Amino acid sequence: MLLQDKVVIVSGIGPGLGQELSTLAAKEGASAVVLAARTPAKLDTAEAEIQALGLGTRVLKVVTDIADNAQCQALAEATVAEFGRIDVLFNSAYDPGSFEPIAEADLNGWRRSMEVNFFGTMQLTQACIPALRAAGGGAIVMIATMVEHKPLATQGGYGASKSALRAATKHLALELGGDNIRVNSCHMGWMWGPAVEGYFDWQSQASGRSKDELIAEVTRSIPLGHIPDDGDCAKAAVFLGSDYARVVTGAALDVNGGEFMPI
Repeated sequence: MLLQDKVVIVSGIGPGLGQELSTLAAKEGASAVVLAARTPAKLDTAEAEIQALGLGTRVLKVVTDIADNAQCQALAEATVAEFGRIDVLFNSAYDPGSFEPIAEADLNGWRRSMEVNFFGTMQLTQACIPALRAAGGGAIVMIATMVEHKPLATQGGYGASKSALRAATKHLALELGGDNIRVNSCHMGWMWGPAVEGYFDWQSQASGRSKDELIAEVTRSIPLGHIPDDGDCAKAAVFLGSDYARVVTGAALDVNGGEFMPI
């Protein structure tokens, strides 16, 4: 199992990738999964899904807004107090900001995206580094986006915040390599799940076009011929968090069905 006996933190728990990551971590043998999100009900749902597996995985729920540094510190401290260490951190929490053209954008929405997607992620990462060092190393996986590489109209603020995170990821990988801490990023494209399905519903209402037509338009640009499921995307992130990737650091893994292929 890829995460056998690991203590794993997953931020951004909720319907979609965050919950998929936490459930998959349990399936892959994690001894403990720490669930972090702002909404208690989402933590309860994720906990129930893990418990339903019947694997005996220990679960700790910590209500956390990663934009609050004190809450990030409390999350790391609670994890160490309960389980003694941290082995893997999945930074999945995000704020998409508002979808609007840059020329008319409310930059306060950009600031909120930066506070969560960049500064919040950095705060939680900093909070976990001492425990990762004490454990003799580990893995940090940043959940990033294809929008950094392939611009998508109306997502400039989100893309800018994640681009800042991508640059920091490289520097972290360089600086933490000596501590045997690997830092990588997964750049997700379209992921079929509640968020994307809701996006297509919104686009359909706004444009008057059918949902199926909009989905088909996106799918045509994906060589594998379908929008990747968020559960399959979670598997790529778990690989980077596992010992199978023990010599991989500073990498940016594109997880998008081939829609973007860097040269």
